[in-house]
Amino acid sequence: MSASNAKRGVSFYLLAAFFTLFVVFLYGPMLIIFVLSFQGETGGLTFPMRGTSLHWFSDLFSSSRYGDLAGGFRRSTGLGLMSMTITAVCCLFAGLAFRSRFWGSGTLFYLCIVSLVVPGILLGLGISQFFQILGFRLQWWLSGLGAHLSWTLPFGLLIMFAVLNRYDNAWDEAARDAGATPRQILGWVTVPILFPGLIAVALFGFTLSYDELPRSILTVGGKNTLPIEISNMTTNVTTPALYAIGTVTSFVSFAVIALAFGLIAFIQKRRARA
Repeated sequence: MSASNAKRGVSFYLLAAFFTLFVVFLYGPMLIIFVLSFQGETGGLTFPMRGTSLHWFSDLFSSSRYGDLAGGFRRSTGLGLMSMTITAVCCLFAGLAFRSRFWGSGTLFYLCIVSLVVPGILLGLGISQFFQILGFRLQWWLSGLGAHLSWTLPFGLLIMFAVLNRYDNAWDEAARDAGATPRQILGWVTVPILFPGLIAVALFGFTLSYDELPRSILTVGGKNTLPIEISNMTTNVTTPALYAIGTVTSFVSFAVIALAFGLIAFIQKRRARA
């Protein structure tokens, strides 16, 4: 018995060590970026740090040598919000449609997710050529949005399938028996029950679009998004301002994630009280 307990103890410590190494590998580089973004004014891109300051954060927005970061941020945020809205709405109705088997549903499903396995840069090239053939100018809010949706919609659909897998159709049947119309069932029963899952779909839609680079390079036209601006910075910026923009963008992503989880917790708490 003691030998068995000893083996379980060794297994526990090995798993704990593996998990610790995984966390360090996952978040270690990010932590280093956060720390180095607070370098002093004479600091460089590596350790040791030469004092601490907020100089590089202010330098980001006061200097013009880093490109159009403010414009890129606005465009990336706008693209993220549009992708979030379209992804949530389309995936909701697509998921509801796929609850019933229909002719060609299998083929349609694979067509929906095939863009996940196509390299993003090639997909962006195809979209840019398609728009040019049609005679449309490449715009971040049009061709760029289409490129981002080819990335966010398949992920959102897969998440919606997982959410609907736990959805009990008896709730709809009970509302139908009570005399509710299909529109009332959708608005008063289906959507409120699925709302936490929709928040998760919307979260993926925003975050995947917000930091998307390969599908953006050839599709946004002459006005770059934030990931493209940051990519350009890596070729000509040799100051901790590069880390500062990484810290700012990470803060925005974490803030959106925290907001989404807070909203889900609030909804679940209200349901528990009800």
